[in-house]
Amino acid sequence: MRGLAESNALTESHVLNESHVVADLRPTSDPSGCSSAEQNILALYLETGWLMQVISQVICSYLKQEGHEHHWLEIEPPSLEPGSSLYADCLIEWQLNTFERLALALVIAPTIRPDALDYFFGLNGMIDRPFTEFGGVTDKAFGGFLPTGQTLNFLLSANNPEWHLHTRNILCSKHRLMAEQVTELLPVEAGLPRWSGVYQLSDQWLNYFITGERKRPEHSTSFPAHLLETPLSWEELVLDYRVMDKIEEIRAWLAHGKTLMEEWQLSHKVKPGYRAVFSGPPGTGKTLTAALLGKSTGRDVYRVDLSMVVSKYIGETEKNLSRLFDAASYKEWILFFDEGDALFGKRTEASSSNDRHANQLTGYLLQKIEDFPGTVIIATNLKSNMDEAFTRRFQSMVQFTIPGPEERLQLWHNAFRGVCELDASVDFTEVAEKFEMAGGQIINVLRQCALTAIRRGERVVYQDDILDSIRQEFRKENKLIV
Repeated sequence: MRGLAESNALTESHVLNESHVVADLRPTSDPSGCSSAEQNILALYLETGWLMQVISQVICSYLKQEGHEHHWLEIEPPSLEPGSSLYADCLIEWQLNTFERLALALVIAPTIRPDALDYFFGLNGMIDRPFTEFGGVTDKAFGGFLPTGQTLNFLLSANNPEWHLHTRNILCSKHRLMAEQVTELLPVEAGLPRWSGVYQLSDQWLNYFITGERKRPEHSTSFPAHLLETPLSWEELVLDYRVMDKIEEIRAWLAHGKTLMEEWQLSHKVKPGYRAVFSGPPGTGKTLTAALLGKSTGRDVYRVDLSMVVSKYIGETEKNLSRLFDAASYKEWILFFDEGDALFGKRTEASSSNDRHANQLTGYLLQKIEDFPGTVIIATNLKSNMDEAFTRRFQSMVQFTIPGPEERLQLWHNAFRGVCELDASVDFTEVAEKFEMAGGQIINVLRQCALTAIRRGERVVYQDDILDSIRQEFRKENKLIV
């Protein structure tokens, strides 16, 4: 125990001296309000210096060494000045308390300043082995100490057992740091305590804290969705005027929903968020409309990968969806469920365990979507496939239809504009009047016409090219044209 106390004293001295030197070197904020990479790294270095002092004091108090009467909360963390670093800006925006801030410093340390955790290597002199309560793991490829959930729990509750609840909150999947994948508690083998998993910082957030480059969540089982984007603009969206009126209502909510909920105090009467169902045949613009709603209002739209959400194992589907909703709850994202009737279809009579599980899943989804504070759009080809109990909970039901002649004419012009040259024989008015086609089919025709022109070695498209391509498109549905 004596060696541990001497090491403690040396560590405290090292931290205090180093903090003084670093403070003298602290650069001033950039006049433009942007922090440099050097400032960003320095902020992380100072934060882990504070962590080192906290670790020293926690263990000192725990082992009743000299100075144990002091408490780690007496140690002031580095000050947070807006614009001084990206890390400081994030802490201010997230409004983290001291316990949460300490947790974040703990996961930053192995990469930025691994020696800050070396004190956890001390041995328990009574049994001549590491302290079990310190948690942590080591690896042959990394000589330092890797913190686990147990390490965080020791720092917070070793001297204040009631603060175990703070650990539970920070490691909960709904906590902002976990939900936004800033921190992660790695899974452990069956039978091991969950908190024995390594507690780490995500590479994408470390990269952001240093460079300011904000990477979007990676498509994975923990985030089963990918960003939905389109090069088109709102002005290029062509829909029947009745459909467009309903879409404009959704767009108005996205633009003014916050005002409505807060300033008009509608939050006292309705649940937050907005829920819509887009139904209609394929190619009528459901996916494009969702993408443009996000683009025109400055929101990211994430298309949920149903194949990664649905699991054959009972309980796994709920977990996959919960991770997704938890991550999105802190963002102004739009969640787009394509072919939604696969998950949100009519419930069956509970005649088997599988039926009961499917019905339970539907009920779970209803609750998650109702409680979600953001925007959810569910697309389905057939509205009749949707469960009525489900659709009643939606603010908007939008029925997309095959566009009429006027809309089709605009779609034909929009599709071919700027792509190729049109021969004088091309008559889009005649084509729009004669052939009932959705926007997606018209794009398929454009692709085929362009390939035909390329094979001829030119950029000109003729009326016959368009008619031949329409025939090919109709053959997919066993339709013939003369």
